[in-house]
This record gives sequence, C-alpha cells and structure tokens, in this order.
Amino acid sequence: MTPMKITKVTPLMLDRYLLVQIETDAGISGIGESGAWGFLEASEAAIEKFGRYLVGEDPLRIEHHWQYMYRFSHFRGSAVMAALSAIDIALWDIMGKHFDTPVHQLLGGKVRDRARVYYHVFGDTTEKLVTGIAEAKEMGFTAVGHLTPFLDEDRDVPYFKTHAEKIRDAIETVRNYRETVGDSVDLCIEIHRRLTPAEAVQLGLGIEEFHPYFYEDPITPDNFDEMAYVADKINIPIATGERYTSLWEFQMALSRCAVQYVRPDVCLVGGISGARKIAALAEAHHVGVVPHNPLSPVSTAACLQIAATAPNFALQEYPIGEDIPPKSDMVANTPQHDGNGYLIISDQPGIGIELKPDAVAQCPPSPREVETRLHFDGSVIDQ
Repeated sequence: MTPMKITKVTPLMLDRYLLVQIETDAGISGIGESGAWGFLEASEAAIEKFGRYLVGEDPLRIEHHWQYMYRFSHFRGSAVMAALSAIDIALWDIMGKHFDTPVHQLLGGKVRDRARVYYHVFGDTTEKLVTGIAEAKEMGFTAVGHLTPFLDEDRDVPYFKTHAEKIRDAIETVRNYRETVGDSVDLCIEIHRRLTPAEAVQLGLGIEEFHPYFYEDPITPDNFDEMAYVADKINIPIATGERYTSLWEFQMALSRCAVQYVRPDVCLVGGISGARKIAALAEAHHVGVVPHNPLSPVSTAACLQIAATAPNFALQEYPIGEDIPPKSDMVANTPQHDGNGYLIISDQPGIGIELKPDAVAQCPPSPREVETRLHFDGSVIDQ
C-alpha cells in the first residue's frame, strides 16, 4: 500500500490564536495549535519552515518527524517548540482519523471518561473576583482558577504597595475567596510569577490555612533551585511548568522536588507526543498533571487526550470564563461541560473537533502587542 503523503501545511491566525492545518493526499486533514501566544508571528514562520520539510512525508511517522524537527538545528525556544507542538497535534489528529479512532485510544485507551476542570475567573477588584467564583459554583464547577490575590489590574496602571500592604492584602483576598464558597470549591491560586522567593514563602505561609489546591508560579521559572527553595518552606503544593518547553526542564524541576503539579502546555512542550512523556515522568514521581490551557478549543481537545490517558491527571484548565471570541465561531464539536465540573472526553476520531469552514473569516487576526506593567518608579514588574 502506498503511504499517505502530506500535501500542505498552513498556519492559520485566528483572533489571538495560531492554528495549523495539515492536509494529505488521502483527503484527511488535521488541526493543531501553537502555544507561544506572545510570539505568534515568530511561531508562524517556524511552522512554515517545518512545513517545507513535511510536504511529501508520511504523516503517520509522528515520532520520527518530531525528532527530525527538534534536532535538525541547535535553536529551540518557545516559538520553535510551539510550532513543533502545533504540527505534532495535527499529525496525531490525522492518525486518529486515518484509523477512525480517537487519539486517546492510540495512546493506550482511556483511564477516565471525563476530566475535572477549573473555570477561569477574572476581575480587577476583589468584589468582581468573588462574584465570579460564586457564579462558577452555581454553574456546577468544583474548582476555580486563574485566581490571583493581586487582582487582574490594567497593565497601564503603575503599581506600588508597601511590602506589608502587598502581602496582607493578598492574604485577605484569598480569605475572601474561601469564605465565598466554603470548602465545596477548590481554589487554584495564580501568582503569575510576581514574587521573589522570599515573598513567595511569606505569602504561601500566610494563605496555607485556606487550603489552596495549588500555588501556581509564585516566582519566575528561570531557576529550578529557587522554586525548590519555595516548595521546601511552604505546605501548599507548587504548580509550575507552563513556560517550560521540554521534557528535560520538567525533569530538572521534578528531580529537585520543586513541583507537586506539573503544568505542561500541550501546545508548547512538543504537542501530544511531548506532553504524554512529561505525564509519564511525573507519574514516576507521584506528581499530578494539570495541563496548561489558556488557548482555543483546539488546545482543550488536545489536552483532553492527555487527561484521558494519564493515570496521574489531576485537573484541566478550562478557559471558557474568557470566551473571546465565542469558541463556537472557531470549531465544531467543542468539548462539553457536564454541569458537575467535568468535560466529557470525546470518542470522535482524532482529537475530536473540526475547524469550521468560515473560521478565518469569523475570527480575523488580533495578535497581542508588546505590553508589560511598570512600577511607580518606572521599572518593570512581572504580571
């Protein structure tokens, strides 16, 4: 039998998302997504470069293509890895459709039928965030995330608080979150890398009594030893990894006991191929998996293949709380919430979704510009 061949690789910029569509001479196409949301233009160029290699190749040789693209040069990083990830997801989508089976079946089959998710809540005041948490509970969600104790303030507003105000206000904000929902909703506390290691320890000890599900990215991801320092001094699980781009970075964090919930971004760590290896590595350390997912329904569908098959899957980020543009404008067969805090894992072939024919027209490109927040003194802060 003549092998199937890739005929076209097309990057698609939809609103603030970058997808890729891979077509074959068998009439089967696959869809994937890039996770380098800050550098989609660079990732788009990398997809086009990889595409020139892929045209004419057999799409079913996924691991070979992954290794070939990853190792052909010494240059990697987020834009390159996000491009490789998008392609990898699309190739798995093609393979599933070729064999008329969901990707999770090809990965060994489901260990669960649905994936527990956490709902995104946003707000630039404590009142807005507390209202959002209460509304999420009413909708049936049992976990809420993207919850920053420093609020989702506008980056145009210069920042200043004394140290005492900064820490005390953050502790009181988390107290308000917990008092709003009691113990019936898990709180995923998101710090967005805003603290020094010393500050992260102080705040972590201060919010311990409210039993957060995890304490996400308290410091920047640049130094594994510093994250291990924080983890060693607090009694809240650390969740990190959304900025890591490879299996080997996760290995370094895990070997230092610097993380209790790994957060691989399927659209950044090498796609489904990369994420399933990270999940297995974490399983060997008795560490849970919480796939990072601030992107489109393509990312959600890809993440669910890991959720379906990883025994150590814990929770799935679900960004429907910021439904801009409406996800229904982009793809058909989006994963469905069951009303009890879970997404139903699809048994449709591939990753289970299809790009709508008019998606590009309905969602014109709107890439993010370079913008970060400044301190009152004019220096840059992390947010």
